[in-house]
Amino acid sequence: MLPPFDDLSPSTVLTLAFAVALLTGLAIKFWLATRQIRYVARHRDAVPAPFAERITLAAHQKAADYTITKARLGMLEMALGCVVLLGWTLLGGLDMLNQALLGGFGGGGMWQQLALLAGFAAISGLIDLPLSLYQTFVVEQRFGFNKMTLRLWLVDALKGLLVGTMIGLPVAALILWLMGAAGPLWWLWTWCFWMGFNLLLMVVYPTFIAPLFNKFQPLEDESLKARVTALMQRCGFAAKGLFVMDGSRRSAHANAYFTGFGAAKRVVFYDTLLRQLATGEVEAVLAHELGHFKHRHILQRIVIMFAMSLLGFALLGWVSTQVWFYTGLGVRPNISLDPAMAAAPNDALALLLFMLVVPVITFFISPLFSLQSRRHEFQADAYATSQASGADLSSALLKLYEDNASTLTPDPVYVKFYYSHPPATERLARMLSSATP
Repeated sequence: MLPPFDDLSPSTVLTLAFAVALLTGLAIKFWLATRQIRYVARHRDAVPAPFAERITLAAHQKAADYTITKARLGMLEMALGCVVLLGWTLLGGLDMLNQALLGGFGGGGMWQQLALLAGFAAISGLIDLPLSLYQTFVVEQRFGFNKMTLRLWLVDALKGLLVGTMIGLPVAALILWLMGAAGPLWWLWTWCFWMGFNLLLMVVYPTFIAPLFNKFQPLEDESLKARVTALMQRCGFAAKGLFVMDGSRRSAHANAYFTGFGAAKRVVFYDTLLRQLATGEVEAVLAHELGHFKHRHILQRIVIMFAMSLLGFALLGWVSTQVWFYTGLGVRPNISLDPAMAAAPNDALALLLFMLVVPVITFFISPLFSLQSRRHEFQADAYATSQASGADLSSALLKLYEDNASTLTPDPVYVKFYYSHPPATERLARMLSSATP
């Protein structure tokens, strides 16, 4: 029998709490995934009545099969993720990596800490690689979405590794330096840097990073350009340019989005979107995106991100000084037994442990963020129907649901937990009711 809870050490309490949260979260994820699979399979053989005249049975069944296949693969990913997380923490993987590097690389200083972060990232990437390849070259290929060759995938991976290294290592080095040199309030200074870096990245990404992976051409369709420009003027939105991205090189999925920040804002259309939608439908989709701008949804999300990251850094600032935080998660902190020798910093260890643990906890509040996101989508839909044709928006949504093989019959509980966008039935019903006098 376990001793009374009050008699347990903080390290043991953390170990038990982490294990319970991890296994409970996994059980909930499996329960939700099996509900989704059963619900979609049960409704596979009949198109929902509101869509019977516009969606073929074959398209509906393809969406059902695609959803079920992805859910089953997701269950495998969840199980593997749980095992890997336990391996890194309670089973001693991170401790083993840290002790190996501590004894033979960098003398326990900045280089050792950067090597620990890089080693963790490399091993994690290799573990994730097989399922990532299976997702792209088996699942997406089977349903006709993958357009990537192995060569293009390798080129993307190498570019991503290079960009990640060039940006990630200096950022990590500065954060580690702040943790060691900025005193007890290092977490506040680090938070300020992190927020500034993210805002800078929003400005830099569209112009310098995204073009490394995709080609962006100015929108050449003069009729669509005139219609889109007039819409943006009506909505009070200024963009640096209208661009078409070669999304078809990698996938048949279609999308449109805003990117950038401040004067660097761009409107980007996937070439697949322009091929699938009529001019009025493209305008309606853009009006929906402008609805997010008009309701300040992006600003709200940035503010929430700022607030949550501040809370996270403050919490990290506290737990990083507690020995039980390390030992309770299966790691021996860097403590020198020789008084004449300084202990190696624990900053990289604290960062990695915190990044591993936080998703386990935040999973339980994720439905709140999904709910807020769905509300934002309804508001953007309402705005779009006031600025463009509601019929065009409905038609565009159905085309996108069909072309992206999005199921029209998701499990309602699964939707409430995970969906950032409302299901098609709810979106179209809301638009219809708002259009009815």
